[in-house]
Amino acid sequence: MRFSRFVGIDWSGARGARHPSVQVAECAADGQLRLVVPDGGTWSRMGVLDWLSGLSGDVLVGMDAGFGFARVPGFEGEARRLWGEVEAACGGDADLGGHGFVTARRDAFWMGAADGPRAARAHLRVCERVYAARKLGVPTSNFVLLGASQVGKASLSAMRLLHRLDWPVWPFDPVPARGPVIAEIYCQAFGRMAGVRGKVRERAVLAGVLGHFGVAVPDDLGAMFADHVGDALMTAAGLRALANEGAGEAGLWRPEGMTPEIARTEGWTFGIS
Repeated sequence: MRFSRFVGIDWSGARGARHPSVQVAECAADGQLRLVVPDGGTWSRMGVLDWLSGLSGDVLVGMDAGFGFARVPGFEGEARRLWGEVEAACGGDADLGGHGFVTARRDAFWMGAADGPRAARAHLRVCERVYAARKLGVPTSNFVLLGASQVGKASLSAMRLLHRLDWPVWPFDPVPARGPVIAEIYCQAFGRMAGVRGKVRERAVLAGVLGHFGVAVPDDLGAMFADHVGDALMTAAGLRALANEGAGEAGLWRPEGMTPEIARTEGWTFGIS
């Protein structure tokens, strides 16, 4: 196994400095799974960045946020350049917020009926079209910033984290032989791999998902919990199982449809092939 630790992060782009919807879980190579709780009990996005910056060794991190946009006019360039542009536009946004970029590029995003037909701006990346074609679910465009399922604001704040985190990011960078790697994931995709759709908030349901990946529910987890907790735990366990293919090999690390150009610009959601 290339990696020895697996981290799942459920993310948020909401305003504010503390976010109950941000959850972090870690799974060891031997299957020991735990929820990582910060001092004070609630994560800030900067707190997650600081925690990640302190990690070392062969760690694979999956983060539930988009790392790139579909290649449409104004967004054709490499993702790392985009991350720098987001950071530059959002200097006044607290806790890695991404609202400054929305203001700077307002014409690109859909925020309601006043912006015209939703479909005109709801561009999907190649990996999202693959996800839909395989009937795994209905993806949401990162350009859509309205609705409970929107991920655009979370993606912008994630790009600020990536810009500051000195780590290789799959698939934009080559996967090194050693050391940490971070990848975009979709938490609920891991549940669907185990035959579960929808939010996971019950210990019994989570046990079925984790059992699919050969991992047990942490002893200290209650019978009921927030769905963000379930998402983070499923991700950490799922990454441990999926990463067994070996970094850089065929399959999930080199999905069909991901060309070198897509890998540099749009990126890909790990686990979708």
